[in-house]
Amino acid sequence: MPELPEVETTVRGLKRTIRGLVIKDVWTDLATKDKRQRYTIANPKYFRIFEKEVKNKKILSIERRAKNILINISGGKTILVHMKMTGHLLCGEYKKDLINRFIHFTITFGNGEKLYFSDMRKFGKITLLDTKVAHDSKHLNNIGPEPLEKNFTLEKLKERLNKKPNGKIKTILMDQSIIAGIGNIYSDEILWRAGIHPERKISKLKEFELKLIFRAIKEILTKGIDFGGDSMSDYRNIHGLPGKFQLHHKAYRCTGKKCKKRGCSDSESLQTRMRCRGTIQRKVINGRSAHFCSVHQK
Repeated sequence: MPELPEVETTVRGLKRTIRGLVIKDVWTDLATKDKRQRYTIANPKYFRIFEKEVKNKKILSIERRAKNILINISGGKTILVHMKMTGHLLCGEYKKDLINRFIHFTITFGNGEKLYFSDMRKFGKITLLDTKVAHDSKHLNNIGPEPLEKNFTLEKLKERLNKKPNGKIKTILMDQSIIAGIGNIYSDEILWRAGIHPERKISKLKEFELKLIFRAIKEILTKGIDFGGDSMSDYRNIHGLPGKFQLHHKAYRCTGKKCKKRGCSDSESLQTRMRCRGTIQRKVINGRSAHFCSVHQK
């Protein structure tokens, strides 16, 4: 599932390409009677309402909240897009990569440009909200603070983590009600960077360890954005191109590989002391895979 860096990369791309454009038409081939989808474009009756509300409206701004994309349009409405497992938004030339071929929703703009939503597994969510109360809607009102905002301080992190003192750090970092936007990939990389075992209980973390986690959150998420997101799976940017963060994994899906952490070996040899002697292990924690070093994550 796209996490904060992938969604932020998408939002930045959309700001450069569709802001100011007018929606001429919308299309979808989705059609379900699933009651859980009754207020999304996958429901044909709802799609007719959606279509009427968004036609001839101007794209005013685009923002991100956690893993959600908010496209604010004229008329006081906001199109909410959650890419879920395999969804991604596309503009322009994107067909070279076959992962982009699962188009199930299209917006056509007045200038002829199009915005596509490719979603192989069809889990993505697109719905319409009133802009004034969008952040208070059921989709967004139970989400924790944004970890890259300036007001997300060490004290704020401790306050949020202490809401679930008996929880395991890996699980709690991925809890969207505690902190926004962190999922399986970045929680692994954050904990590898901080040197914290994913099963450590929140209540057992020391002050210096919380500082390490705080710094790692800021560093790893920023790095994820700088590399254009992670395309280990289906994610592509709006031009249909993969990000590059997957080329820099230290833990996620690195099972069996030697740890790349430097300076944590107990060996007498300078050459071996330069690199951790651990290997990356995999363990299922609360139903999710965790990848971590067998030596330096404690």
